[in-house]
Amino acid sequence: MMFDAGHARAYPPGPMRILQVASEAVPLCKTGGLADVVTALATALQRGGDEVVVLLPAYPGVSERADARPHLELGDPLGCGPTRLLAGRLPGSDVAAWLVECDPLYARAGGPYLGPDGRDHPDNHLRFGLLARVAAILGAHGVLVGAPFDIVHVHDWQAGLVPGYLAWWGGTRPPTVITVHNLHFAGRFDPSVMAALAIPPSAYAIEGIEFYGSASFLKAGLYYADRITTVSPTYATEIRTPAGGEGFDGLLRSRAASLHGILNGIDTKLWDPARDPHLPVKFDVHDLALKDHVKLALQSELGLVLDAGAPLFGMVGRLAWQKGIDLLLAAIPRLLARGGQLAVLGSGDDALEAALQRAAEQHPGRIAYRWGYDDPLAHRIVAGADAFVMPSRYEPCGLTQLYAMRYGTVPVVRRTGGLADTVIDLDSHPSTGTGLSFDPPTGTALGDAIDRAVSAWTDKPRWHALQRRGMAQDFGWERGAAAYRDVYAAARHEGV
Repeated sequence: MMFDAGHARAYPPGPMRILQVASEAVPLCKTGGLADVVTALATALQRGGDEVVVLLPAYPGVSERADARPHLELGDPLGCGPTRLLAGRLPGSDVAAWLVECDPLYARAGGPYLGPDGRDHPDNHLRFGLLARVAAILGAHGVLVGAPFDIVHVHDWQAGLVPGYLAWWGGTRPPTVITVHNLHFAGRFDPSVMAALAIPPSAYAIEGIEFYGSASFLKAGLYYADRITTVSPTYATEIRTPAGGEGFDGLLRSRAASLHGILNGIDTKLWDPARDPHLPVKFDVHDLALKDHVKLALQSELGLVLDAGAPLFGMVGRLAWQKGIDLLLAAIPRLLARGGQLAVLGSGDDALEAALQRAAEQHPGRIAYRWGYDDPLAHRIVAGADAFVMPSRYEPCGLTQLYAMRYGTVPVVRRTGGLADTVIDLDSHPSTGTGLSFDPPTGTALGDAIDRAVSAWTDKPRWHALQRRGMAQDFGWERGAAAYRDVYAAARHEGV
């Protein structure tokens, strides 16, 4: 069953108490779009009248940013060390942020998933197993924290064991929903970890958490959750096919009646060219000429040739095969031949990083590459570029194309997942198009789309109309939150 946020029903009556469980949430911790979605959805639900609590690990510095205080002593749920619950707030909102504090697991250098050496933390099964265990305790015994939860909503593999624990324990429990942000990351571990995680041996089965010889946290969520959602209608269809299902397609086809595709939204206050503090000049749909000033400032910042008459293509994100970075590298000669410039911000695969660095060195003033992630610079690239490139081989939803359209930056995307749901091809739909899209995952197809983008860019009336249509799109979270609330209501109606 597909849930399109644009066709969501009105909120059912009565507020809900919702526990959201995730490994990251802005501004407390972020490595990717998951953090943006968790916070934006929680905030939208809270605005709609619900009470939302976001639960995540107490990584270094997070408790201070959340202004969190001790709330509940939890003993030692997994034998990893003393554990307690801290209560605070997501900064800038009324949403409660609860943190799982366990110093042996979380008080260490590195990020949420990787150590300082760039490798997975060797005990990630315990780091996220404890998060899930605590979430399940709160779900099963809500009276410990004031009142029962009506829904437990978990995100990706890191929280995938929560529905499993609640199912294995039995008894009265709230309905569970899992959102898959990227099916590729399955949270696979050797089955030997099950004992340390207090998972019953019987759960290691095809109808359980077994996944091609491993114990998969994501499989637990997909199998045991009452409802499954993913982040765009097209991706919800793609993951039920052998090509897009990452080995889960059979299970997802069997659960089709409980699977909903809900398009992500964006924080329209955080991403707003009229008040973005990271831009040298603010602008809006009524004064697009000011966008050229942002472009020139970006060219200067990145060492590109100062030339408002050169079409500037931007890209921000993880440098990985999934994102089609190799397609972009193959299309660079076509982009340069059309007089274009390219600005890229990101990190990831070593070989792709090195290839982009070489391209920048070979074409000074035409190509700029900046390593890592710099949020203010990301805002300036999204705002200052003329077009934004996302040639992903698969893309569950994508957020950056939504940011780009809001800033009058035209997306050039591969027609897959959420990119297919959000970008309308200009040449196929001249009066309603919002970007340029292509199908085959090849450098040639991307080059053709770049050619079409440059041709449109040279026709200023046509380009400005394209920009304005993109800026007029409503990608806020209100409709998406209503669709999620319908999923919650349906799960509650069915009972567990």
